[in-house]
Amino acid sequence: MRFILTILFACLTSIFTNAQFGDYSFGEGFRYKAKDTTFSIKAAFRFQLLSRSDWDVRNDDVGDIGGLETNFLVHRARLKFNGFAFSPRLEYKFELGLTNCDINNPNASYFGGGSNVVLDAFVDWNFYGGFTLRAGQTKLPGNRERVLSSANMQFVNRSVLNSKFNLDRDVGLSLSYAKTLGKQFGVEIIGAFSQGEGRNIIAGNQGGYQYTVRAEFLPLGKFHKKGDYVGSAMYREEKPKLSIGVSVDQNTNAARSRGNLGDFLPADARFKSLQSIFVDFMFKYSGFSMMGEYVIRDTDDRNSFYLDESGQNIAGYYYTGAALNLQAGWMFKNNVEIAGRYARLAPTHDLIGVDENHYFLALSKFIVGHKLKIQTDVGYMQKDVVDDGLMWRVQFDLHL
Repeated sequence: MRFILTILFACLTSIFTNAQFGDYSFGEGFRYKAKDTTFSIKAAFRFQLLSRSDWDVRNDDVGDIGGLETNFLVHRARLKFNGFAFSPRLEYKFELGLTNCDINNPNASYFGGGSNVVLDAFVDWNFYGGFTLRAGQTKLPGNRERVLSSANMQFVNRSVLNSKFNLDRDVGLSLSYAKTLGKQFGVEIIGAFSQGEGRNIIAGNQGGYQYTVRAEFLPLGKFHKKGDYVGSAMYREEKPKLSIGVSVDQNTNAARSRGNLGDFLPADARFKSLQSIFVDFMFKYSGFSMMGEYVIRDTDDRNSFYLDESGQNIAGYYYTGAALNLQAGWMFKNNVEIAGRYARLAPTHDLIGVDENHYFLALSKFIVGHKLKIQTDVGYMQKDVVDDGLMWRVQFDLHL
């Protein structure tokens, strides 16, 4: 990792030493464009400082709360480069995650024993009209909340739906097509083909491949500044805006318990295919915003448990089930927002996990939009069988 950062620093130094920078504002990064317009680069850095406190609600009795655990950490730290090469039709993005939370590498052997540091590394080629071909490592077109950047979230963190069912990142190809029908009806269709085992895997394809298709519809026209993938009513839409998305995914012979994420299955396990369906929406008008998501995931034989090589013994399980997330907020004129979230998690079987209902209330102050903000939220996690939980978080974001 130190070697990678050294090389990046050397490259940036050589590029920017004699460069003339434009007059940009806070949060817009450092930008350079070649005089002959053959390439451009934007470099940006951001980090999040998080304080988190958790309590147990013993026997689900709010009068008996204890077992306090606290944590102070650098939640995320990202270094991002993007621009175009040779032609504005050929764009690129390269992003590194620098904190332990970003790297999170429990299965080191599958990553070559190195740091799981590269988040995005892809090129986009807009080769004809509304068609764009993408190659490299990137987020798969799954649920809206996951594709929405962690820099632009309405709450301190994403919901339990996302933590258990998101498709995350992978290496492969995708083809997208975007078109406006009539005066304002927007349509975008994305198809992706990927390895199916997550980012930065070098151990070869352990299972099968992954196939993802997503369709999005914007019946009321496009959002301002792509606000359908920005948390909160940051741009105060003058007219109602709505985006509806549907994603269908199949991870063939999935080698990990959650598809692209989770533990790797034993080498002698009999792999199964995971099938996921996501339905989501984003609505915004004036200071109001609302987002909703639903997901259902199951194996191809509707049995979450997989067997060992003999076919006689249960060796483990895939994480399957359903989840719902609904959240809404109101942005006041002083850029203070209050927001609420309800999320439900329903695993297929008790041995996989317990049913959960999450209730969150958030308060955010946007000093310079999402580029400089402080957010806090408090949540109550209602769980079957085990004790409920109570959580309080405070997070500070800075983007250069």
